[in-house]
This record gives sequence, structure tokens and C-alpha cells, in this order.
Amino acid sequence: MALSTSLYPDLPVLVVEDDAGVIKAICRTLTLNGITNILESNDSRRVMSLLDENQIALMLLDITMPHIRGDELLGEITAKYPHLPVIMATATDDAETVVGCMKKGAFDYITKPIGTARLISAIRCGLEVYELRREQEALRQKEYSKKSSHPECFEKIITRDRGVRNLFNYIEKIASSSRPVLITGETGVGKELAAEAIHLASGRKGKLIAVNVASLDDNVFSDTLFGHEKGAYTGASTAREGQVKKAEGGTLLLDEIGSLSLDSQVKLLRLVQEREYLPLGADVPLKTDVCIVASTNSNLEKKVQQSMFRGDLYFRLKTHIVHLPPLRDRLDDLPLLICHFASQAASEAGIKPPVIPDELYTLLVNYSFPGNIRELKSMIDDAVLTKKGSTLSLAPFYQIISPHTGSPGQKDDTTRSNSVTFGEQLPSAQGLRVLLVEEALRRSGGNISMAAHLVGITRQSLSQFICRNKIHSSDNSSDIG
Repeated sequence: MALSTSLYPDLPVLVVEDDAGVIKAICRTLTLNGITNILESNDSRRVMSLLDENQIALMLLDITMPHIRGDELLGEITAKYPHLPVIMATATDDAETVVGCMKKGAFDYITKPIGTARLISAIRCGLEVYELRREQEALRQKEYSKKSSHPECFEKIITRDRGVRNLFNYIEKIASSSRPVLITGETGVGKELAAEAIHLASGRKGKLIAVNVASLDDNVFSDTLFGHEKGAYTGASTAREGQVKKAEGGTLLLDEIGSLSLDSQVKLLRLVQEREYLPLGADVPLKTDVCIVASTNSNLEKKVQQSMFRGDLYFRLKTHIVHLPPLRDRLDDLPLLICHFASQAASEAGIKPPVIPDELYTLLVNYSFPGNIRELKSMIDDAVLTKKGSTLSLAPFYQIISPHTGSPGQKDDTTRSNSVTFGEQLPSAQGLRVLLVEEALRRSGGNISMAAHLVGITRQSLSQFICRNKIHSSDNSSDIG
């Protein structure tokens, strides 16, 4: 075994493979692609001692080895080092073996013979996830040097964004309180995951019960939340336990709270303020120990001003506020999210995780994501399930994004007329074409194929136009998808 003196990553990648020739080929491939801090081992019996003696950023572990098989070793590794990404290498596509490895905690798997693009994509994704976990842990240690942190509460929230990580700290500070929490943010930003993190960080023994109150009218609202006694109304032949009772000792999430009617708001106010409620048909109110978390994509302050939401309820709900930023304000998370959703979709479909082309990040960074993370997940799911090769195609993303980037053929006249601002002096038609091409090149990071798609012409036509008009282009990327 040998330890490289290179600096990337700052902690080594451990390659475990019994074939010396394969190790040499893998290390050479990694080195050529900038991954130069590598630790090697051809003996699976040495793996645990190597992990004890060295901090490792990521492990590439072969399954079929003498002495101890890789899939047998995996369980011991993930149990002792749960945050270490382990990529399994297998010579077969045996579904049972692959599923077994994923259940034991493998981060990813690749098949032999190992393709360069697939190997590098998996390694880079694993390193990004490991670095994210290290950053989160370091941040928590800095902020909570005198108390333990609970990174497991936030595992479902994939981010490296400093603002979101600061929210993790805030959530840990307020979670032990039983006072209400209001989660705000646009549709699709992950408010449900934030509510789950609050519940987990609180350490409450009861359940997290979620209720979408937007779909409930006044009568159904009371029955759903508070339950009813036997004979409370015609047809109530038995007593019914409400959602508040089910959440006893835990957390009650009231989703879409901004859509709640004023009459229902009055009923909810008593629960929030007095921590008591009255089941339909009951004479004596019941006390409850439940933490109330409300979420909304509405501007409740504006609704209060418009007399559409009760001010007293709003001020009690906003004791603690967790605001989740839209995806367009945390675009640095795109690589992590794309890799996560692609691997997740592939795993659910029982297929190999796709290679993610670098052009995809360039394309998506110019998109506004009106549906936020939920929209991105839907886009990735569709692209993974419809892909025909090993690499994720850009075509499905072009179909969605082009109408939002001012490309030719867009039918929304209002959007088109408002998307360009002219100065006092109008440019010539030729000058306008040059400006359009320069902007497309800027948005595509110099990728001519992508810029051509954005302006609605062929790559050849755009290349000729660039040459004729001496427009600078730094196109050094391949055409994928």
C-alpha cells in the first residue's frame, strides 16, 4: 500500500482490490482526473486497521476478494464509520447482491469493467457528500461545543448552503421548546423535511402527525383535529380519536396554514394558546402536550393586514420562524441534489446510477426553478427513467427550461415582451443578434451546443455566426444529450 502526498482530497480515497493490476489502473485514472490523494490495499483483512489508523474521505471496495468478501466487510465499516461513503465494485449485475449492499449502507456501486466516466462521477459525488457532512459536523461543533449535536436529524436535507446550515443550528436551539414554530417558504422548498427535523431534534417520544388543513372545511377541521364523542352527530356511532390525540407527546404539523378559514382559525387559537381542545360532543376540554408546527407558502403578515388571517393566531404561531430559501438562492446545492436524486431514482428503478454530464449543472444554474427542489426532483426522476444510455441526457431538461429562458418558439407574448429592456437608442438587427448570442454563451458557460439550443438554431449555424462576428467563445466541453 502507498499514500500519495498530493492534496486533493485533503483526506485520502481508499482503494481496496485484490488485483494489483486493477488497483494500478484505478489509481492512474483517479490521478489523471485530479484525485491524487490515494491509499491502496490489496488485503481485505487490513481494511479495519487502516480505517482506525487513517481518516478516510471515501472508500472504493471490491466485493469479490479472498479472506473477507467486500459485502461482508461493508456492514462492519458502515456500523463503525456511518458517515464514510463506500462505493462497491462488482463484476456482476446481480440484483440481490447490489440491493444487499445498499441496505447495508453502501453509498453507490459500479460494475466491472469499470468505465472512467462512471468511476469519476461516483467518486466526485461521494467526496462532495463526505465534505458536506464534515462541514456540517464542524459547524455544529463550533456552535455547540458545550452540548451534543444531532446530525442525524438533518440527514434528509441535502445542502452545503451556509444559510440552510445556519437554520440547522437554529432548529437545534429551539427544538427543545414546546412553543409553536412557523415554517415559511415557497412551494417545494422542503418544509415537510424541516418539520421532521424539528420533531427529531426535539427528542419528543410521541409521533409526528401531519395534517394538510387547506383541504378541510370548518366541520371536517374540528372532527379531524379534535375528534368526536359517540353520538356527537348523526352517524357518529363510535367515538373518534382526533389528530391532536394521535400526536400527544409529539409534534403536530399543520400544513398550508394560510388557507385555513377564519372560523377554523378561532378553533385553532384555543389549542395554540391554552393547549387544550374540545372534541365534538364533549363537555370538558382536554389538555394536550403537543408541539405545534405550522407551515405556509403564503405571506401571513399580508393576510393579517387584509383581514384574511387572525393577527392573534399569527403572532402566537410565529414564536419561532424557520424560513427556507428558494432553490434559485442556493444554486451551489445543485450538484449535491442532482447526484442524490439521480442515485435515488436509479435505486428505486433497479438500474445503474447514470453519469451526470457537467453541462447539466451549467444549464440548470440559469433556471429559476419555480417549483424549487420538488420540481428538480421531478425533472431528475423523469430523465433517469427515460434515459437510453449510461449518461443522463440533456434533452428532457431542454424541453422544460427553454420556455423559461427566452428561447425562440416561446408562446407567452407577455413574457417575451418583458424579457428584454431597450435603451434610448435601439440596436441594429445585426447588433441585436450579436447581443443575443453573447448572452446565450454567457448563460451556457461558453458551451456552443447549449447556447445554440437556447437561441433555437443549430450548432453549426451558431459556430459560423460566432466566427463571422468574431465573438469570443470558450467552448471546451463535449456535446452530451
